[in-house]
Amino acid sequence: MQLNKRVALICAMAALVGACGQSATPTPGAASPANPTQQASAPAATPVAAATTITEWDYQSADPQKTQWQTILDECSKTTGITIQRQAIPRDELINKVLLGAQQKQLPNVLRIDNPDLQQIADTGALAPLTDFGVDLTGLYQNLIDSGTYKGKVYGIAPGINGMALLYNKDMFTAAGLKPPTTWAEIRADAKALTKSGVYGMAFSAPATEEGSWQFEPWLWGAGGDLSKLDSPEAVKALQFWVDLVKDGSASKSVVQWTQGDVNDQFMAGKAAMQQNGVWNLSALEKAKINFGIVPIPKPDGGAAPGPMGGEVLTIPVNADQAASAAAGKVVNCLLSDKEMLEWATLQAYIPSRQTVAAQAVAADANMGPFVEAAAAERSRTGPPANLGPGYSKVSQPLWTAIQAALTGAKSPQDALTQAQTQATAP
Repeated sequence: MQLNKRVALICAMAALVGACGQSATPTPGAASPANPTQQASAPAATPVAAATTITEWDYQSADPQKTQWQTILDECSKTTGITIQRQAIPRDELINKVLLGAQQKQLPNVLRIDNPDLQQIADTGALAPLTDFGVDLTGLYQNLIDSGTYKGKVYGIAPGINGMALLYNKDMFTAAGLKPPTTWAEIRADAKALTKSGVYGMAFSAPATEEGSWQFEPWLWGAGGDLSKLDSPEAVKALQFWVDLVKDGSASKSVVQWTQGDVNDQFMAGKAAMQQNGVWNLSALEKAKINFGIVPIPKPDGGAAPGPMGGEVLTIPVNADQAASAAAGKVVNCLLSDKEMLEWATLQAYIPSRQTVAAQAVAADANMGPFVEAAAAERSRTGPPANLGPGYSKVSQPLWTAIQAALTGAKSPQDALTQAQTQATAP
């Protein structure tokens, strides 16, 4: 749904209780007591008292992420002396709440959202540039800064980012006399050779959510396609690759229902020889003592395909309370500090957003190496080459719908993606 239509719908519902369209009334100026005849239009500047409490919204509403993020918030509350009143809201509910809050001018002091949602929220005018509050951007991955930039200003930065790779079971590959794949043809051949009773050669996640589009994007980009033309020959080639894996039995038909967590469970249980998944699974795999290796998701003929950058960005909404906004800046700086960045990366198995800290993460866990090496080439889902900006959601949903239709056999990849492109470009 387009942003203006989506906001209008939310506002229409809110209008039933008279909520939408209201704005905060600024405190009027007063005449100077030192000169009663002075015009009230030029009041003397009043020092802003330091705020001691701020509000924060995020969508880490389920454990372990809910508790892990609370740990980081508590540490920054102690460091800054600022109380952080948190609300954890499921992702879809959060975006609707934020869009409505932007209309009502009732947003928290710190807002943490999924990075592809940033452009949509910034487009409403609800966010303030982070540099207005002294947020330190030094040493961060440039593509991370770019992904948090809208119309030349940085509105959001993630303390940690994530990406995907191919993880393979070393024992299964050794037993079959196979080497890790480096091309699409090798993936197909290895997956077929490793598929047997109770074991699929390849596992990936393709549900009817953003997760399905996210998992498909490395294959789309690796084939040379982009999100501005979903029915291109390159996009069809990428979707056909997934379809063929399911059609010949090398991947389960259940991929259309599996989340990334389900895929990792299959891999850990020895029911998949390879999986496409993210860095956040490393802790679970290491604790389970799975003998696994990691290789990049390849382009069709070799070389690493660019993947989408994942991670939740910290933003500071526009607020009439200057003291609270200044306090929010201090908290965001703490959350982006080397110490908290490394702790979040350790708790969540994320790549620290500052390159020197990412190097520390690799020193602590060599399995982070392939993900850190790929981080600088990751792409924003809203940025180049398609430059969708706030329009990403209008493309993502038709894409995951097309993936579902093709994988279930309801449509050919060409027909499914043709329909997706029509939907994505509809007025």
